[in-house]
Amino acid sequence: MGAVTTDLLSVPSTTPPLTVGFDLDMTLIDSRPGIKAVYDRLAAETGVFIDSALAVTRLGPPLDDELANWFPPERVPEMADRYRELYPHHAITPTPAMPGAVEAVAAVRAAGGRPVVVTAKYGPNAELHLAHVGIEAELRGWLWAEAKAEALVEWGATVYVGDHTGDVRGARTAGALSVAVATGPCSAAELRAAGADVVLADLSDFPGWLAAHTSAAA
Repeated sequence: MGAVTTDLLSVPSTTPPLTVGFDLDMTLIDSRPGIKAVYDRLAAETGVFIDSALAVTRLGPPLDDELANWFPPERVPEMADRYRELYPHHAITPTPAMPGAVEAVAAVRAAGGRPVVVTAKYGPNAELHLAHVGIEAELRGWLWAEAKAEALVEWGATVYVGDHTGDVRGARTAGALSVAVATGPCSAAELRAAGADVVLADLSDFPGWLAAHTSAAA
């Protein structure tokens, strides 16, 4: 009986495609100028003092959490709706991409992967930001901290990149590798203490890290 050979090329790969999730505010975009402008406009309309310079130092948690510092609980839903109405007119144009953001997303595609964005921001406004800075990715909004795992698990993301300890918690809840960038309100030390697997100075370092990561996985 002749030897039996197996054509390895005909065996389908069981390795899932690379999917990398990114946070939005202070990870892919520097949303501080735009958000400050919206808070200033909301304060002018309502006559309620909002320390917008302080507010933009603690971006990450849901909008309602910040508004609760300036408005009584019964007014927060109304003010959140008005904030989201003002946002497209005042926040998109002043908001640039973070250093290395466009290149980081491109590196995922170059590696044969799929970039996705999971953010606590209102989805339609997040889409406007991505279009403005020229980043194409699937997007899911209104998910914060551990809740981000819902989208990450659904998409099969194995890596999640963010700037906040809430992003670290979201990655770990989803069983994804937590890659943190120290470009937001949380320091590198805080991100490590929260359980980040990797901490980068900013996204400029991400393509090199991703190349090493995918090489090691292969």
